[in-house]
Amino acid sequence: MGWPVASLAKRGYGRMLGILALVLLAFAAHAGTPLTGAVREVMPGDTPQSALDAYHRGEFATFDPYLLQRFSRRGLGTWVVLQPQPPLVNEERVLSVYPPPSAPVTLFDPHGASLTMSLDDFVASAHGNGRLAFRITADTPASTPILVKIEPGDAGYAVASFRLQPWDEYLQTDEHWLAFASACFAIMVAMSLMALCLAMMLRDSTFAWYAGYVLCYALIQGAQTGYLFHPLELTWLAGNAALLSSSAMALSLAFAAMFVSRFCELPRYAPVLHLPTVALAVGMPLVVLLDNSQVAVLQQTAQVLVTPLLVIGTLLLLSAAIVAAVQGSRPAWFFLAGWTPLLALTALFSSQMTGMLADVAWLGDACLAAGAFEAIVLSLGLADRALMMRRDRHMVQELADTDALTNVLNRRAWTESMRKVLGSGNAHPIALLFLDLDHFKLLNDRQGHAAGDRALVAVADALKHELRPHDLLGRYGGEEFVAMLFGIEQNQAMQVATRLCRRVHRLDIPVNQEGLVLSVSIGIAMRVPEDTVDTLVERSDLAMYRAKLAGRNRARLDEELETPARRPWPRAVETDRRA
Repeated sequence: MGWPVASLAKRGYGRMLGILALVLLAFAAHAGTPLTGAVREVMPGDTPQSALDAYHRGEFATFDPYLLQRFSRRGLGTWVVLQPQPPLVNEERVLSVYPPPSAPVTLFDPHGASLTMSLDDFVASAHGNGRLAFRITADTPASTPILVKIEPGDAGYAVASFRLQPWDEYLQTDEHWLAFASACFAIMVAMSLMALCLAMMLRDSTFAWYAGYVLCYALIQGAQTGYLFHPLELTWLAGNAALLSSSAMALSLAFAAMFVSRFCELPRYAPVLHLPTVALAVGMPLVVLLDNSQVAVLQQTAQVLVTPLLVIGTLLLLSAAIVAAVQGSRPAWFFLAGWTPLLALTALFSSQMTGMLADVAWLGDACLAAGAFEAIVLSLGLADRALMMRRDRHMVQELADTDALTNVLNRRAWTESMRKVLGSGNAHPIALLFLDLDHFKLLNDRQGHAAGDRALVAVADALKHELRPHDLLGRYGGEEFVAMLFGIEQNQAMQVATRLCRRVHRLDIPVNQEGLVLSVSIGIAMRVPEDTVDTLVERSDLAMYRAKLAGRNRARLDEELETPARRPWPRAVETDRRA
């Protein structure tokens, strides 16, 4: 069972890596026009022209625009000058800012006009998918420096890189990213919807917690990449990207905590960490409520708490999953296989926001791919868990329905199965055989109960081998067995019963030292339209007693089924006829 699941997980992981590789190749193939960059903080009294003059005087610090640069959003903002390098061609171009910073970005053109874009605006100009995109018309000389301003805001820093591409190349890059992101989001949403359906069908909240967690992560990525705004055009979310992202982060951790608790079976495998995990699940929604309140003090408290809780909660869930996996929880390995790559990439992406790993611009897209990969792996884990639960329920049902000694149906299970057959309305003939072992009490008294148990097991095995797989065989109680024969007529039932008598007799199970061996007496009743289980059993039981009275080790039909015997002539009549 484990190998196919692991194989599917590897295939899903390979597909995600393949998609990511295509995106990275697309970026490499469309590097666009070579650029150099320069940066300086905005000074009081600065104008676009004075900023360009300061750039020409060499007052700006240089940086590589192709690497992620950390820009301060404190004060009045940051000036950025991008200088195109040869070969220069006068054509329509696009300046893209990737990843799209949460801060608004303003582009100043040589004619004195400006255009401000942010992650969640809906201006009519070309707005990239997963990036900010400024169109530069063909009438702008290719050698003209491009002036950009990173506007101030609440966050301390913004991180971005820059690309200048011809219009056609930009469209191709944008299409590649859009296809990649749409595939990732489609996987996450599809897996979540499927889990919600299974949660309602199976009445298992584990699937619902999984769906909530994956949907929250999709919201986080949708807000951070701008996918919710472009291409989805959810205008009602404008201005709420930061709040939506922080709330989704807190809720995703709460859903993940509940999911880990049930999916990894923490009460069984990691009981010490179960209570803190549940407390985390309860606490994070409270933080979200504080953050969304209109009270400034409560909002500030939530903003102070959210980051430490995210770090502590992540470490707690990771520790709980590791402990559960080591203690024998199979689902915990699925969780670690899906969550650990995402956790590692998220940690690297967070460090990138502080200025590290500036040359790894694809980390944001890798987090998106890791989210889709995690959704697939956890779905496989849920499927594996469902199959295990089904197998366990089947085993429990078998134990509840099976006689522990003889391994045939017990009286309750046999009666329920018989009622279903009789209530199905099927018109096929049905024969009921009631079997009682002869001299069984004597065997128990002479040889002990252990010998009696061995005899019962041997007889049950012999009966199972003689009957068809779809015949219902059960132990009715003590040394009594019942068998329902489906689709056979009266004469065939008698033949089967006679064969069973011979088979049991040939077992040669000794009863005493005088040569008496165990045998069986069988009563046969045929189903009539008005029969119930009780009436069938009663008539076959009476027929079995008639077999006992007739000398044992034989079968007898229900008295109503037997043809009346022909009466002998009276002796006086016979004498007269002879005379």
